Amino acid sequence: MAISAVNNTTAFSVFTSYTASVNGLTSSMTRMSTGVKSVMDDGAGVAISERMRSQSRSTAMARNNADNAISLLQTADGWLQKTNDMLARMHELGIEAQDGTKSTADKSNIQTEYKAMQDEISRITSSAAKFNGKSLFNSNFSSAVGTQVGADANQTIGITLKDLTSSATVAVSGSVTWGSVITGKDTGAQLSVASATTLANVSGAIDMISKTRASVGALQNRFNHTRGALLTYEDNLRSAESRVRDVDMARESAELTKYQILSQVGNAMLAQANQIPSGVLQLLG
Repeated sequence: MAISAVNNTTAFSVFTSYTASVNGLTSSMTRMSTGVKSVMDDGAGVAISERMRSQSRSTAMARNNADNAISLLQTADGWLQKTNDMLARMHELGIEAQDGTKSTADKSNIQTEYKAMQDEISRITSSAAKFNGKSLFNSNFSSAVGTQVGADANQTIGITLKDLTSSATVAVSGSVTWGSVITGKDTGAQLSVASATTLANVSGAIDMISKTRASVGALQNRFNHTRGALLTYEDNLRSAESRVRDVDMARESAELTKYQILSQVGNAMLAQANQIPSGVLQLLG
């Protein structure tokens, strides 16, 4: 090889290798510091991982929606349980009133408690039973209200609850409506608690509320299963996204060590290469 005082080709060759090692070291340090691959490292992989990341985040939000739906249904069932308890007490009072040994004053007291149960049920269904400020047993949920339970469009489950306000026309038995049971009166000031018809109507109301609770329980169970499926789906998505996007730290640490050594050796070789032209001075004596 000719020795030149102008163009040090050896130094340029060493410098090229040294620059590649420094660039590799910089990239390796960047990946280790962030823990993920950049678009320069794997453009296609980053695009895939971004879609997966969006899906996993949306799935987490859908799971949150399912949790809220479960909480709403649990709240509704809690109020329905109290309603059932009061209807059972109303039926019990009706049985008690149909006792020939009771005096007029006794039956009046029974009637007073019966009316109090009616008023409390009416208060619960019209205003007290709420979730996040929304009344549960009026027209808000009489038609199915969709709850998004998936990361894609049209993945919804409808929530439906009966209208149980005092003006509701939900059938209890035959032509008897729910509203007539909780607000009904006879020709006098109040509905006669001692009436056999009243007992039959209250029994029908108990059956109707029990069926409503069964529907609420079934829907709650459905949301629970959906929530579990969403949790599994989210976990699998995060695992897949991690395999595509995350840096293998063990492998990257080995690469970092390699580039550190190469850059140090390259730096030393570049210093040696820069000394080659000094041989020209020896030729000049």
